[in-house]
Amino acid sequence: MVAIAAAACGSSSSSSPSALTLGWGLPNGPVPTSVSLSETGSTLLYPLFKLWVVGYKSAYPQVTITTAGTGSGAGISSAAGGSADIGASDAYLTPTDVSKYPTLMNIPLAISAQMVNYNLQGLNGTLKLDGTILAEIYEGKITMWDDPAIEKLNPGLSLPHEKVVPLVRSDSSGDTFLFTSYLSHQVPAWSSSVGYGTTVAWPPLASERAFKGNAGMVVGCQAIPGCVAYIGISYKSDTKAAGLGEAELANGAGQYELPTNATIAAAAASFPTIPTTGTVSLIDSSAPGAYPIINYEYAIVKEIQPNADKAQDIQAMLYWAITTGNSGKYLSQVNFLPLPKAALAVSEALIAKIAV
Repeated sequence: MVAIAAAACGSSSSSSPSALTLGWGLPNGPVPTSVSLSETGSTLLYPLFKLWVVGYKSAYPQVTITTAGTGSGAGISSAAGGSADIGASDAYLTPTDVSKYPTLMNIPLAISAQMVNYNLQGLNGTLKLDGTILAEIYEGKITMWDDPAIEKLNPGLSLPHEKVVPLVRSDSSGDTFLFTSYLSHQVPAWSSSVGYGTTVAWPPLASERAFKGNAGMVVGCQAIPGCVAYIGISYKSDTKAAGLGEAELANGAGQYELPTNATIAAAAASFPTIPTTGTVSLIDSSAPGAYPIINYEYAIVKEIQPNADKAQDIQAMLYWAITTGNSGKYLSQVNFLPLPKAALAVSEALIAKIAV
């Protein structure tokens, strides 16, 4: 293994945030060469990665990056198989992934969240939902929106006598990982019967509908009255344009919150430490005012690269993403938040490990 030495691309007296907050020892981190890079995976991260590609190309015209939203499972397998340089995933690597792909690393890039949306026209307020209600919907135990259990959570709302149509992802998805992680945290029976993962064996329901990607979930829910769907927050503007409602979800303390900058930040702050591997669940915080489904968006990369130029280019791009790319200029457009200081240090250390 040969470590890649980063070359300075600015004055040592630079006052940029990356120079002050990170330990790389350089104002702007490693310098890219002219090697082309490819990225694929998470459809939740895809809107941000598209913005990053434009910004990075503006700063470094010699680098070409292709990006695609194919689902987190595809991102992990593509990085592992070498068909993509960077895999994007909402899900961290599981112990099974680590044993199967021992050279892969998951590097936190930013903080995102997941919404639970619904298509209920004329509802006179915002719907409250918790893990128990959602689990029973996806198990087929609750089939109508005016079910007494939903009414009990929502006094004062006039709920329609309308069939519930649960939507799931047809692709291997980090969004499925996040949603089923939330259900597993809130409902022990779900954890033991279905569990969580990028793919799960959903309880067989005739009413269930499957769609590919977050964009597919938005289109599907818009077209199906009575639907309920889990959708990444980077598609918030799309769900609003589609006329979908957004549920207040119960957190670990039983408070009901919408995903906002404040509630996502409150949840993130309740997880102050992060392992050196970058692998951590941020689901179901019990902190006051915390939204319960938040996560790190991950770059999945091989620690050992085929040549020095490729290793340096991956280092340079990811370093840019966690510094310049973590600014509001990019994150605010997709409703993400920047990495906290502890996660930033872990990400930089992992990026520095990329070698030949």
